[in-house]
Amino acid sequence: MTSKINTYKRFTSIFLLIFSLFIGFSNNLSASEPQEHEADANHHDTAHAASSAHAKVHDPNAPVDITAIALEHVADSHSWHLWGEGEGSVALPLPVILYSSTKGLQLFSSAKFEHGHASYNGYRLEEEKIISEDATESFYDVSITKNVAQMLFSAILIFVLFTSIAKSYKSYGVTSAPRGKQSFFEPLITFVRDDIAKGNIGHGSEKYVPYLLTVFFMILINNVFGMIPIGANLTGNIAFTLVLSVATMIVTNINGNKNYWSHIFLPHAPKAIWPILIPIEIVGILTKPFALMIRLFANMTAGHIIVISLIGLIFVFKSIYIAPVSIAFALFIDVLECLVAFLQAYVFTMLTALFIGSAVADHNEDGAQTTDDDHVTSGH
Repeated sequence: MTSKINTYKRFTSIFLLIFSLFIGFSNNLSASEPQEHEADANHHDTAHAASSAHAKVHDPNAPVDITAIALEHVADSHSWHLWGEGEGSVALPLPVILYSSTKGLQLFSSAKFEHGHASYNGYRLEEEKIISEDATESFYDVSITKNVAQMLFSAILIFVLFTSIAKSYKSYGVTSAPRGKQSFFEPLITFVRDDIAKGNIGHGSEKYVPYLLTVFFMILINNVFGMIPIGANLTGNIAFTLVLSVATMIVTNINGNKNYWSHIFLPHAPKAIWPILIPIEIVGILTKPFALMIRLFANMTAGHIIVISLIGLIFVFKSIYIAPVSIAFALFIDVLECLVAFLQAYVFTMLTALFIGSAVADHNEDGAQTTDDDHVTSGH
């Protein structure tokens, strides 16, 4: 019971650490460069063009821009759009948090921008980016955007879920059959612990189980949220996948043993080719997390864009004959996305365990990795 409580505490602490890293890596946490003043004529022309574009969107005879709709769905924003378009749209405004070198800390609702059609307190919203109207001002934007809001929501959800599960184990023990939420989450937890951690890391894998559980459930839950029409595409945000991959790189290299580092800087090969092999091995330290980042980002983003594009065929062809085919294919891809949501969480966690396992594994004199069975055999 004590080990399970300690594992849960480490699970929570790692989750909070990764969340903090996500906020730090997010493109919202960046110093805004001083913006040049726009001429009044250009400002009026821009406003007129925006008004014309706005009117065009609500023209029922105007062509539907599927590309813009798809990109809007997968991109981050300062409001949480629920449904509808134009004046009939329903969206939740989110907090705007700015720290300016001249105005100090500012907190207000994103509704003040009126979806980019109005300025507030010297700031305006252009393509979901806050711009200062003062050319000499620099400021930091740490606003709660749609992706950050979903990250907070998923963090609270995971905290509540695993807190209640831990209380259930504390009340009923671990000898009784799982009940309620335990019956659903316990197989997933044991799957990560036994099949992913032990299968790829081997001896000493218990040390890395909290991190692997954190990564697995963060990705899985946010993948599922992203499939909901009003959900945010958090796992399709490159900043989110970047933070997870960087965390994996840090865990892997901090725990790498002397065999891991000697394989990089003293490869088992003729010394004449060391100038070629060593740079390749060093680059490999970065390419592994880069592959993790791109794989999760590309798969989740592509799925959303494909579904939206298939539905958009109905509006492009404007034919009742294309609708059944379009909906059928979209439904097929949506069902496939349910599998991908779990598969990508599994692949990311499995590769993370594989990278950690290769860094902490013992090697024989020939440089080959040894397993627990090899240790047993050598012991006899």
